[in-house]
Amino acid sequence: MANIRSARKRIRADAKKTARNRVRKSDLSTSIRNAREALLGKEVEEAQMEVMNAVSKLDKAADKGMIHRNNAARRKSRLMRSLAEVSKTE
Repeated sequence: MANIRSARKRIRADAKKTARNRVRKSDLSTSIRNAREALLGKEVEEAQMEVMNAVSKLDKAADKGMIHRNNAARRKSRLMRSLAEVSKTE
């Protein structure tokens, strides 16, 4: 256990931040999974809606520093490429 007051405060702040990020990352993963499942389905409009939702959450996660901006860009690119393939076949 830390003895310095500022170190004890940092431990408390980090615990709060970790808990908050865990919830947000879980929500992000769920939205990405929903988008991928929608891309495998037959409904193009539903897939587009889910992909846009996932892209929005990826942008917010990158802005807040939860994930690196290049990580968000790579994931968005892959989702959009999959959406384009699905849209082209329909």
